[in-house]
Amino acid sequence: MEEEKIDQELPAPPRFRNTFFKIATLTLLFLVLFFTIGFVGLETSSSSEFCSSCHEMKPEYYTWKASSHGEVDCVNCHIEPGVENLAKAKGNGLVELYKKQTQTYTAPIRMPKDIPDKSCERCHNVYKRDVTPSGDLIIPHDKHKNEGIECIQCHSGVAHAKIADRKITYKTDYLKWNEHQGKSIMSDTKYTKPQMDTCMECHKARKAPLECTACHQSSMVPENHKTSEFKLGGHGKIKPSDLQTCDKCHSYMSSQSYDFFKEELNYKKYLNNEQTGVNIQTTVSQYAKANTFCKNCHGQQPKSHKQSLFHMNHGKLANDKKNCYTCHDNRIVGDEPVTQVACATCHPSSHGNTWKDRHPIKIAENQKISGTCLQCHSEPLCNKCHSLTPNRRQK
Repeated sequence: MEEEKIDQELPAPPRFRNTFFKIATLTLLFLVLFFTIGFVGLETSSSSEFCSSCHEMKPEYYTWKASSHGEVDCVNCHIEPGVENLAKAKGNGLVELYKKQTQTYTAPIRMPKDIPDKSCERCHNVYKRDVTPSGDLIIPHDKHKNEGIECIQCHSGVAHAKIADRKITYKTDYLKWNEHQGKSIMSDTKYTKPQMDTCMECHKARKAPLECTACHQSSMVPENHKTSEFKLGGHGKIKPSDLQTCDKCHSYMSSQSYDFFKEELNYKKYLNNEQTGVNIQTTVSQYAKANTFCKNCHGQQPKSHKQSLFHMNHGKLANDKKNCYTCHDNRIVGDEPVTQVACATCHPSSHGNTWKDRHPIKIAENQKISGTCLQCHSEPLCNKCHSLTPNRRQK
């Protein structure tokens, strides 16, 4: 009986079975822990707030937050779709972390390459965006896409207002950045929205249509331009401070270039929360002589000048020289004339041709009137023909 009991006892389980279950359990826990940490790390490092944890990225973060894309995470634009691109981006992140710790990164920070169209097309369907902006603009995105125009060529400042190009992201400036600074930077629409200059330069280079009707549905003529008063002289009474507004359209009507409204690069104003803009020093007369659109019209003799007795009575009108000098030149001031008819055409100099020989002090061949002349001569009398600028008055 004892032998039968021994035969019926089950054999002991092999040792390797317990070992297998232990290893499998530990492996499973490790994998769960690994993927959990990886997922949390991936989600955390993909958030826009994570980007702002480095003070080097504060300008980019605060401008993005104040932009129209402030609800779109950074990775949605800066990382192309696909697992492979995501892995590359995270690898590059480790390189950037090394540069940060070793202080070897280059400021201002710039993206190694432009935002690809694929990133934009995650949200935007360019083939259905016929008219995006307000007003009468016609923006056929599909035609631009078919011609190989990339989104970034027109919309490069939509999220960060071109802060790297504006030189306001250097190391010494990081501590000055906050939400208020970001909103201030993004409020300047000439850096965030496509500008007409960009459109015109591209159209000229590609020999695309340049007519107003190519991009605008209306005639683009302001209502105040349509009145007879404006056409017959009212436009000459505009304030010099309004010339920059006029120039937004009329600059493209001039065949000659000029730089009256060239903006100075002064990024310190932005960092100090000061107002920026162009220092307006150009007069209406100077503008009218530089823009060929104005010159072509002013070069035609007005009807009032064709009256039979105008040459006898124009002296009364000449009391207001500013109006005359819009077209004419007295050939002493030196401004570029709209017409070749000048004061000196009919009114020769009262000095005569030999006045320099008779002058008690030797006069240079190209001598201009200056403050020294007024030590002996009467300024009101000289001003009838000469123009004494503040710089010359000090000489």
